[in-house]
Amino acid sequence: MPETQDSRKSVISSRNTELDSKMGGGLPTGSLTLVEGTSGAGKSVLTQQIVKGSLEDGCQVSMFTTENNVKSLVTQMRSIDLEILDFLLLRKLRVYPVELSRLGDEAPFTLLSAMRQEEKRDLLVVDSFSSAITHSDETHILGFFEECKRLCATGITIIITLHPEIVDGELISAIRSMCDANLRLRTEQDGQRLVKTLEVAKIRGAASGTGAIVGFDVEPGWGMRIIPISKARG
Repeated sequence: MPETQDSRKSVISSRNTELDSKMGGGLPTGSLTLVEGTSGAGKSVLTQQIVKGSLEDGCQVSMFTTENNVKSLVTQMRSIDLEILDFLLLRKLRVYPVELSRLGDEAPFTLLSAMRQEEKRDLLVVDSFSSAITHSDETHILGFFEECKRLCATGITIIITLHPEIVDGELISAIRSMCDANLRLRTEQDGQRLVKTLEVAKIRGAASGTGAIVGFDVEPGWGMRIIPISKARG
């Protein structure tokens, strides 16, 4: 049986102690989180880490993905030691591959309708919303985020990933202001290597202060590992 709103945990945890500490203890339940980053910056890995942690905490999760089908998602997450097959079989995790680019201007409304059908879940994830943005006007995009906020008001936590470089400056500022949490991922060139960083831009209601910028590695068979920023940048 799904947990009632009253029995839900106060935060959505990644079950990665170092990562949670950088996010002020975890994502507050009922929050709308925007995860930004260019291709390869680690948006999906970060989101998958949070999904696995929340499942281990007893949450029920639905993912809408433009990046994977069910098989490729299972394989990808297993490669970084995030096993989800049992959760899928038990229907604790539902995965819905979507092709938002084919829906054109209707993409935000169609996706929102599908998300509303999952209103009994604890966590909803959209990875990613980028293709909907490129095919929709500003009014529809802002309307989508406004409706997501209404869903969050019922106790559901929502995570949405996107590529910020495809969004107009004023629009991305408006989206950020509507979200309760904003995590920004970057890949920077440092000599001969690429360095991944995570900036916790804001988390409203977090148990501790945010604003941290941390480095991280993604290691096969290990997953996401926080490393000191000085080490990350050499």
